[in-house]
Amino acid sequence: MELKQIESFVRVAELGSFTKAALALGIPQPLLSRHVRQLEVELHQNLLMRNGRGVTVTEAGLVMLEHGRGILHQVAVAQEELGTVRGALAGRVSIGLPPSLSKLVTVPLTMSFRAYLPHAQLSLTEGFSVLMVESLRAGRLDMAVLYNPPPSPDLEMTLLHEDTLILISGKKGQQHRAETKLKPVMQLADLAKLPLIAPSRPNAFRLLIDTEMQRINCKPNIVFEIDGLNAILELVKEGLGYAVLPAYTLSNFAKPEDFTTHLVEKPKLMSQLMLVWSARRPLTATHKATMKLTQEVATQALLANG
Repeated sequence: MELKQIESFVRVAELGSFTKAALALGIPQPLLSRHVRQLEVELHQNLLMRNGRGVTVTEAGLVMLEHGRGILHQVAVAQEELGTVRGALAGRVSIGLPPSLSKLVTVPLTMSFRAYLPHAQLSLTEGFSVLMVESLRAGRLDMAVLYNPPPSPDLEMTLLHEDTLILISGKKGQQHRAETKLKPVMQLADLAKLPLIAPSRPNAFRLLIDTEMQRINCKPNIVFEIDGLNAILELVKEGLGYAVLPAYTLSNFAKPEDFTTHLVEKPKLMSQLMLVWSARRPLTATHKATMKLTQEVATQALLANG
């Protein structure tokens, strides 16, 4: 069993295509196919099922995929540690970011990474919490920034920032609504009377709203489910409903002055932003340096736009 065989199989399994994997690895497709077939012969197992639309992973292939990712990760760690001996932090770091935070931190994080870790490679992925947790466990992400992640024995985490969700209303069209005279400070129970525009479950903000309103025997009146914070704010701006989001989400909008904000209390909606990584894989020196940069950049961006 050779490393090139394992890498070829893992890329084909992840991309679901020999053609895409060959392009990603920069090798001819016949050579890639030979690598995978040699691995299958050595293991006496069919790892992939070929079909007209690409490939699917067999049950044996799923087992090998998990081990293969771990082997490639350990090789990358070894290569990086050898590079550290030479005095340079190198290697590849993959980070997952939530859509609500991506626009704020992508540019400053990339610039800081290039300045402090010029010999390393950075990969940023935008996604929702459920998918990013799966990617952390599978080894596709080294770390991720998540809202309110549930405790798990195979994940470690540290607090980056705490946010209070607020009620956001649009100034346009308020004169046409019966409930336009909202107080600067609202009780959570009052939100049950308002038409809300919210992301669908399992979005972290939506889960927090549902959970906290259930605690006080209320149910949110969700009139639209929209999976896109800018799209939600566009609808709120037009007076089609209200949003419950962190205040910094307005910084993503071209004209935040088009909105009115209202504090929510009794209880407050507190959201925790955590930096999360796998407890099953060792952190390299480059990973640790990147974690520090991510903490600093995310904290500064949120404080500046809070």
